Amino acid sequence: MRIVLVGPPGAGKGTQAAYLAKNLSIPHISTGDLFRANISQGTPLGVQAQEYMRAGRLVPDEVTIGMAKDRMHQPDAEQGFLLDGFPRNLAQAEALDASLKQDGLRLDAVLDLEVPEDEVVKRIAGRRICRNDSSHVFHVAYNQPQTEGVCDACGGELYQRDDDREDTVRKRLEVYHTETEPIIDYYKAQGLVVTISALGKVAEVTQRAMEALQSR
Repeated sequence: MRIVLVGPPGAGKGTQAAYLAKNLSIPHISTGDLFRANISQGTPLGVQAQEYMRAGRLVPDEVTIGMAKDRMHQPDAEQGFLLDGFPRNLAQAEALDASLKQDGLRLDAVLDLEVPEDEVVKRIAGRRICRNDSSHVFHVAYNQPQTEGVCDACGGELYQRDDDREDTVRKRLEVYHTETEPIIDYYKAQGLVVTISALGKVAEVTQRAMEALQSR
């Protein structure tokens, strides 16, 4: 299957993408991984992206699209892929369709993870990260440390990242509504969108998603 995963920040796209890709035996292709791989390998696209990032500027669509095209043509993606974080806007969605069409292919589904805005804010703004090890993540409501403000694993200080502050989260949601949400209507017109609730335990959401995809 060739799938695009969409949803607001905090919907759990990365987590669900990993589980779904494993269950479906297809590669999980995320924008972040594309950038890291191209930059670390020093590809021409990676060099371009790094120049923009160092200057504090957004990487142009054509660079991101180029990276995605290269990745989708790798052998492990011949039987399908799951795209996470791409396409991010209408221009990228149209470019993806055009690229697949050149190869005589098309998307099979667009999985839309639906989460109420207040829940998104609660999920992200409640996160606390260990200063010693960013992989140690806690939450003021869902995963509280034994001692407030202290990491259970190493005793490091827990803090809230600037990106996780409520005002920043709401700005990220505004960007999502303006730039990314329109691609849902674009794909609905093609009959590709499957919307599921992303509320509940991770395993429950994964099961919901698998059932929705398999019903297509």
